[in-house]
Amino acid sequence: MTDDAAGEPPSPPRTFDDREGRTIIVRDHDHDRDREALTAMYEAFDPADRAQGIPPMTTDRIVDWLDAITGPETVNVVAWHGDDVVGHATLVPDDENGAVELAIFVLQSHQSAGVGTQLIRALLGAGRAAGFERVWLTVERWNDPAISLYEKMGFDATDTESLEHEMELDLTQTDNTG
Repeated sequence: MTDDAAGEPPSPPRTFDDREGRTIIVRDHDHDRDREALTAMYEAFDPADRAQGIPPMTTDRIVDWLDAITGPETVNVVAWHGDDVVGHATLVPDDENGAVELAIFVLQSHQSAGVGTQLIRALLGAGRAAGFERVWLTVERWNDPAISLYEKMGFDATDTESLEHEMELDLTQTDNTG
């Protein structure tokens, strides 16, 4: 797997070998080119790994949801293994607090192999390049692997009193995506 020095997150495209030895390419999302493969990834997503009602379960709802989170004001990166999308991460502006919300999804077959780490690093690099300064997310409190990953990337807990942890990252810092 590729390990970059701590500091500036890398912008896509990025190629690396995951922990299973599979070559993964992380690149910026292209709505027209990637739409069918991204929809197929979400159709294959295990219902047990859905959190907070996303991703949706039916094709029509997946397509509508993707239209909402891959619009021109968003930043998206996708992870490809061969001809298949195996991961997707997005930053969606949140008008209420002036930050962007992060969401990430990795197919079960590619979880725990470093794909999520590389997706987040590339997404944060793309987000910084787009001029975003603050990123926030929520994660279910029982999801220890995700919480550990976000902490490794420099996210700090801002609210842990509910069923979900809310976490935030300041992208203007240069040492936050180790």
